[in-house]
Amino acid sequence: MKLAGSRFSLGLARSHPRAAWSLAVAGPLLITLVTLPFRSTIGNAGVLLCVLLSVVATGVLGGVRPALFGALLGYLLTVFFVASPYLNLSAVTPGDVVALIAFVAVGVSVGLLVDSLRRVAEEQAALRRVATLVARAAPQDQVFAAVAEEVGRLLGVDLTAMGRYLPGGKMTFVAGWARGGEPPLPYGVEWNLGGTNVSSLVAQTGRPARVDNRAEFSGQLAVVPVATMRSDIGAPILVAGTLWGVMIIGTKKARPMPRDSEARLAGFTDLAATAIANAEAQTELRASRMRIVTAADQTRRRIERDLHDGIQQRIVTLALRLGGAIDSVPVEQPELAAELSRAQRGLQEMLEEVREISRGLHPAILSEAGLGPALKSLARRSVVPVELEVRLEGRLPPTIEVAAYYIVSEALTNTAKHAHASVAKVMVERRDGLVRIQVSDDGSGGADPRRGSGLVGLTDRVQALGGKIVLSSAPGEGTTMIAALPIP
Repeated sequence: MKLAGSRFSLGLARSHPRAAWSLAVAGPLLITLVTLPFRSTIGNAGVLLCVLLSVVATGVLGGVRPALFGALLGYLLTVFFVASPYLNLSAVTPGDVVALIAFVAVGVSVGLLVDSLRRVAEEQAALRRVATLVARAAPQDQVFAAVAEEVGRLLGVDLTAMGRYLPGGKMTFVAGWARGGEPPLPYGVEWNLGGTNVSSLVAQTGRPARVDNRAEFSGQLAVVPVATMRSDIGAPILVAGTLWGVMIIGTKKARPMPRDSEARLAGFTDLAATAIANAEAQTELRASRMRIVTAADQTRRRIERDLHDGIQQRIVTLALRLGGAIDSVPVEQPELAAELSRAQRGLQEMLEEVREISRGLHPAILSEAGLGPALKSLARRSVVPVELEVRLEGRLPPTIEVAAYYIVSEALTNTAKHAHASVAKVMVERRDGLVRIQVSDDGSGGADPRRGSGLVGLTDRVQALGGKIVLSSAPGEGTTMIAALPIP
């Protein structure tokens, strides 16, 4: 039922004026001619019923005006050519007058009903298109442009504009639409509020406002293209209860815009507010993730420095002292010398473990030499042979280098642990403002990112940087991880 209703609404949303006017003329005429031989059988009532059906169809196609014309034409044709005596208007009876009134009433009612349904259907379709963009978390600029265009086409105005209020009693335009071409709106320019214009009135009251006489426009905003219209209407855009901006529509027609225009604007301003709130929430979430990632990286660097400058140096010092002690052991005490040598080897092994932990936390080579050398070092230490290709020129921002390094590191670690692969291929390149990282292997596949915290952490890191990461791992077909990081 829902699908059928949707299709019906979409059908009503499409007006067919040419077909409606053609049917308004041809329908009653053809019905009159076709039914003339059968008037004694079907009677006047049957002819009128057929004409009435034609009027209903005309109303469905084109609305009230063609339906009303078809009703009048059908009645006159019936009176002149069907009712006896023919072509004699003086023979019209009170019943015929009642029939005429009924025909006109039906035609007008059907047309008005269809116009109302079509208007609702068009509005719902426009709102649905904008809501789809909002649900997909489309960029704000795209949502704003869609709102401006949908409002302009739906309300039949000549120009629409969306403005954002700024601190200090100012505003700027962020989107617009004009019938017949791009609106000459001064995007990015700050304008002072004040005077008689809908932007200033909405800012003062927080409620819809209209100015129906161009001569009344005043203030700095009176010189922008919106103010060249004969009349303007503005509706507030409220985000979390706070006045964020204004949606403006303008027309060049001498007749003021309908009184329900403000109410019809409300649905679109609500969607714009939802898109703004979603974008702000996403921005705050990304910033929060970035703060967490940055804090974690700083902690890793501090621990790496502490290990390098503290524990590693102490182990090296102890190993050197132990070597000196070994050299001073008397020849007649070989057991002591052997025990001290084993202790020295233990310190060397501990030193290697600490260095490995240090590299895992934050490799010094990444900070000192950059991503390319760090990845080469990582590939050399990999258990699985690595074919590495790095296409980078110069250094990248530290956050990007760290993220790229850990993406490759985590992918190679998983390959060594689970993939049973014979080779891994790593490709890192900088192109079109992005760093693209691809790590693939010829292993068993079947990797599930939900089973390990490493991939989840990588996803959080990548999303915090505004990037994307995709894992493809069909069973038996190996695993491929692709990440794209935008370069600030």
